Amino acid sequence: MKSIKVTILGKQYPLKINEGDEELMYNIAGYVDKRFHDFRKALINQSESTIMVLACLSIAEELFLVNEGENPGVTSDEKAAFSDINGSLRKILDEIEQENSDI
Repeated sequence: MKSIKVTILGKQYPLKINEGDEELMYNIAGYVDKRFHDFRKALINQSESTIMVLACLSIAEELFLVNEGENPGVTSDEKAAFSDINGSLRKILDEIEQENSDI
């Protein structure tokens, strides 16, 4: 296992990843960060947690459609990347929920 830090919406998150997955995880985090920023621009008056949940739902919808085979142009590598993104999002959402419960 290897430890890395990714930045999403200006906050660093430590992650433990398998050796060789570093570039993939940075790409996933970059994708998630971009989607969160896109939603923040579109939903100016919403809380950060609302923005994150809506962005996660959008990403999950993409993953769901890929897994259901509704997007035939997606390669098996892309499907695997979406699966990794989904796992990472679950971890990040768990961390956010934990932070919110501590407040």
